[in-house]
Amino acid sequence: MNTQTTPSPQFYLTAPAICPYLSGEMERKVFTHLVGPRAAEMNDLLTQGGFRRSQNIAYRPACEACRACVSVRILAGDFQPAKSMRRVLATNSDIIATLGPAQPSTEQFSLFRRYLDSRHQRGGMSDMSALDYAIMVEDSHVNTRVIEYRRREPGDGIAGTPRGELLAVALTDMMSDGLSMVYSFFNPDLEKRSLGTFMILDHINRTKTLGLPHVYLGYWVKGSPKMGYKTRYQPQEHLTARGWELADPARDV
Repeated sequence: MNTQTTPSPQFYLTAPAICPYLSGEMERKVFTHLVGPRAAEMNDLLTQGGFRRSQNIAYRPACEACRACVSVRILAGDFQPAKSMRRVLATNSDIIATLGPAQPSTEQFSLFRRYLDSRHQRGGMSDMSALDYAIMVEDSHVNTRVIEYRRREPGDGIAGTPRGELLAVALTDMMSDGLSMVYSFFNPDLEKRSLGTFMILDHINRTKTLGLPHVYLGYWVKGSPKMGYKTRYQPQEHLTARGWELADPARDV
């Protein structure tokens, strides 16, 4: 009889660092490596437990004096877009989205750099090179895909790969209970298109089509304006000490 057991993941704690979301706070994270044949299974379990993935690392906040970071997942089957969201869908009806393997391209990196230089000049990713970007996309032991959003050109959808201008990109994990939006970026000059909103709506529709329940959005941080958009997609659940609970939109502002 084989009595050998599968090794359990080893967890580590980072040193304190300045919180990028709340002024005056310090952050710490607990993390583990997602490698080996059980990486996809472990990614599912950890994401459902409030972790996020970055390359082959799964992490979650472990701050000593703050609990502002809350894991959020949209209940895709019950979601109905608000009037403003329906306008976003109509505005972007000329976009064609293509799901493909997790492979980087020069075109993607060019758009990624435009996005960072416009929106996140002082962020932790601001100095990423083409090699760094390639690693971010490819360094995954789980079921990861890239979704490209392009302006529709004559002939697109009939045959071949869409040829229109690349407007947005999403790096997405395909999980057993839904989709997890790992990272997304878009053309910052097309503000009227609300491409960030459009990509989330597209992920909700894809999750519905797959017959799966959840779209994982990562962390909502109460008090951080840059994270406020995540509570717009209702109904949604927040991970609490009691487990996943239906969020109250009136409270979470």
